[in-house]
Amino acid sequence: MERISVLNAATISNSEFPLSARRQKNKKAKKIMGIFGKLFGALKKTKDGLSDKLRLLFSKNKLGDEFYEELEELLIASDVSYATAQEVVARVKKQAMDERLRDEAYVTDLLRGVLTDILEESEVEPPSYPCVIMLVGVNGVGKTTTVGKLAHYFLSQGKTVTVAAADTFRAAASEQLSIWADRAKVRIVKHEEGSDPSAVIFDAVSSAKAKKTDVVIVDTAGRLHVKDNLMNELRKMDRVVSREYPEADFLKLLVLDATTGQNAVNQARVFDEAIELDGLVLTKLDGTAKGGFVFSLASELSLPVVFAGVGEKMEDLEYFDSRTFVEAIL
Repeated sequence: MERISVLNAATISNSEFPLSARRQKNKKAKKIMGIFGKLFGALKKTKDGLSDKLRLLFSKNKLGDEFYEELEELLIASDVSYATAQEVVARVKKQAMDERLRDEAYVTDLLRGVLTDILEESEVEPPSYPCVIMLVGVNGVGKTTTVGKLAHYFLSQGKTVTVAAADTFRAAASEQLSIWADRAKVRIVKHEEGSDPSAVIFDAVSSAKAKKTDVVIVDTAGRLHVKDNLMNELRKMDRVVSREYPEADFLKLLVLDATTGQNAVNQARVFDEAIELDGLVLTKLDGTAKGGFVFSLASELSLPVVFAGVGEKMEDLEYFDSRTFVEAIL
């Protein structure tokens, strides 16, 4: 399965409105600003922290070995892994030397460019329909809430949606998902508590095939990435979808709490080894002052962030745009 991609903001369509070309363009621009305005607001703490530290770094150092060592330390302190921080600094240093740059503003622009490139290098094409999206992750990262928000998103795009309550172990998990499904006005397939989650998935994809549903979104139980038996159960669910619905685009997204920090890379690596992830969903992005692990995930695991949660409301889940993210934090 190829990695999935972020949709570029420019692809947002308003073709359903018979407007003139100029009005169409203006409407699209306003919609894009509305989408990414929340992202800028959510990342204000991150931007303020990094900008202040960069200004301090430039004020006391000329571009040289000491400057680049401190830049590397700053990146690591922002939850960028050691290996990725070294890569970023090496790229910035080489470009600055090649272009003989000494001005703070130009070097900051170089840093923005390098960070954007790292994120964009992991991007591939968006999913096609029909598709199955299975959300996985550890406990407490917001998978069930994200299922509801994703359902709302795809429904707003004119797609038909079914959600599958394959978290059959957590008490009242299916009831919680039922509330989200009702709010989003989408179908839900669920079994009794304690049922085999693979059986829920089987019924959900069978129903989706019969009804020609565009999108099936699967909620799964939270599981520790160090528990082999739980990861084996996840592999079984993966096999059920692949076997029963081979014609569907199957996307496996790891849901990560954005406040997790560098441990997110360890989580992603284990889940990726188990079921070959296609991308990531970040939740609670409005609650972190760092977020540097996003670059480590892209650089070391080639995993793109696909969606970002920036609030509690149903509509507070946005397509992640690499360039916008970098502009929002730096």
